[in-house]
Amino acid sequence: MKAIVFRDQVKLYVTAGNGGDGSAYFRREKFVPYGGPSGGDGGDGGDVILVGNEQVDSLLDLYDRPHQRAEHGEKGGNNQSTGRRGQGKRVPVPRGTIVRLEEKDGPVLGEILGDGEELLVAKGGVGGKGNIHFKTSSNQAPKECTPGTEGENRVLWLELKLIADVGLVGYPNAGKSTLLTRLTHAHPKIASYPFTTLNPIIGTMVYPDYRRVRIADIPGLIDGAHDGVGLGHEFLRHIERTRVLLFVLDMGGVDGRSPLEDFQNLREELRLYNPDLEHRPYRVVANKMDEPGSEEALEEFTRETGEIPIRMVAELGEGVDDLKADLHRMLFGDNPPPDLLS
Repeated sequence: MKAIVFRDQVKLYVTAGNGGDGSAYFRREKFVPYGGPSGGDGGDGGDVILVGNEQVDSLLDLYDRPHQRAEHGEKGGNNQSTGRRGQGKRVPVPRGTIVRLEEKDGPVLGEILGDGEELLVAKGGVGGKGNIHFKTSSNQAPKECTPGTEGENRVLWLELKLIADVGLVGYPNAGKSTLLTRLTHAHPKIASYPFTTLNPIIGTMVYPDYRRVRIADIPGLIDGAHDGVGLGHEFLRHIERTRVLLFVLDMGGVDGRSPLEDFQNLREELRLYNPDLEHRPYRVVANKMDEPGSEEALEEFTRETGEIPIRMVAELGEGVDDLKADLHRMLFGDNPPPDLLS
């Protein structure tokens, strides 16, 4: 079975429509023997516009269809009729898309953060003038008309930084994907080997009071990720726009890892990538608390860090309600009533 590919960087070729040519016509009416010019203007070419869409989480569609074109304007008609304007091309992109000209390090044309937010990336050409515009007292039957101008043709580089309320951060096999399935309706691949998740997965958690929280499962980081090691460096950019970080730790040390060292190393990797992340609000999830030795590891972790993690066995759903309540307080600033969680 072919794997689903995630794309957060694509090169896009956009071509706006050309303006339609103006026309050179003359009136030929039965009772108007000396009819003058009546050529209409050409229609304007269509624009290419990128539109933010919260239902789109990847640039994969644009990777498969990198050429986006708007329609050309039609030529002007008789009786001063203007040609039809070319239909514009509206291209849906994920929220958090940065648009650059030409290359990865090219100048920023703009970025799209909101649902429905628009960014004009290629302007359509202007329709030409019909011969009606060239009539003068000394030239009663002009044959002049002008062609439409060409639409803009651009090469763009699109880079996505996912916008999510919560970002799940942790080493491979810490249980992030399992936790995401407990919190949302997302269904990432889950298995007991490293790097099961090869791309960020977005899920939406909906509280009974209809408040919605977008949660991103960031692929497993490893030491040196900020410097290009492993898979995590490809997706560190997606952590930048999360409001809250959830450090998911394997408190049972199933793979022989130290949860204390994991926490310290993860924080350091984020700091080295972007110093601002050191001050981002966060919570610690002590996962796999059903494993032997997890209680002792949790005691050591609390003693050494001063953190009070949320105890959890994500696979069994234990501790999920406590985490939901805590996130509700962090994101919305109030305490959920006892019957809020479901």
